[in-house]
Parts: sequence; C-alpha cells; structure tokens
Amino acid sequence: MYKSAFITEKDGEQELKQKLDTLEIQLYRMQENVKAIAKKSSIISINQTKDENWVVVYANRQADSFQIMLHECTKPYRGKWDSAIEVEYKSETTIHINDIKGIKNKGFGSVLMEHLKEIARDENKQYITGDIVERDFDHVRRLAYFYTKHYFDVKIDHWEQCGEIIWQQSQ
Repeated sequence: MYKSAFITEKDGEQELKQKLDTLEIQLYRMQENVKAIAKKSSIISINQTKDENWVVVYANRQADSFQIMLHECTKPYRGKWDSAIEVEYKSETTIHINDIKGIKNKGFGSVLMEHLKEIARDENKQYITGDIVERDFDHVRRLAYFYTKHYFDVKIDHWEQCGEIIWQQSQ
C-alpha cells in the first residue's frame, strides 16, 4: 500500500522541496505519534492514504470485541483517532461491524477495512457482516459503493430503510 512516486521529473525544485518538507514533518510526527499510541494500544501498521499521507493504524481488543483506529501523521496525536471501525465477534466464524466513524473521503475507511479483512484472515473468520440502519440512509449510496468496492455483498431495503452487508473470505 506504500506509494513511492512523490518525486517526479515534472516537479520543480520548489515543489520538490515542499514535498520533502511535508514528508519530513510527517515522519517526525509519525515517530512521536507511535510512541504516544503504543502506551495504550497495539500498533498494527503504518500506511499511506490515497492522498499519500502517512497514518498509524492501531487497535484496542477486548474478549468479544475490538476497535481498529487510525491517526493521520499530518498532526500530533492528542489521544483521539481520526477514523475507527468498531467490531464484535458474533460466532466462531463471524466478525460483525457495529460502526465505522471518522473523517470522510480521505481513504481512512479503506485502510481500516483492509486491516479488518486481514485480521479476519489471520483469525480464520469466514465472514464479516454488518447492518445498514435508518441513520445511514442520508449516505446509503456512498456506503453501498464503499462496501461493494471492498467485495461485500450489499443488500438494501430502501422501503424499510435497512440493509445488511456480508463479506466472505475466499478459499
């Protein structure tokens, strides 16, 4: 998921300097953010978003549930995540998404979803499920697109304003 081409031949010297300064700031903040986050949570990964910004992905686990969170390294970590997926174990084979929260349209949800699917594979869970509820219907098209993009089967009842999503691990 790492992108490398942040320096191109088309970039002028000033643009190149700006990109390198931005990268240097993000790497410094990443180092400080990782130290702070690791005091309370398990660091899962460091990734880049679609905007090529670096993020720290981390988790808090309980016996029957966990939360995967993400913090963007463009700013210092102050104890709050930028985006999160809250899930619970429904059975020996299924993880259920209770909620996805956070900043929209920055690629955070996609980074978190890839990590959730990786956890499902690592733990040999066959399914990831979730519900689409009435409060989601102001952005149901965006949700359907998001889940479809991540290979979920999406069923929506527009009349009843509800739905369900199911991802099945391929063998």
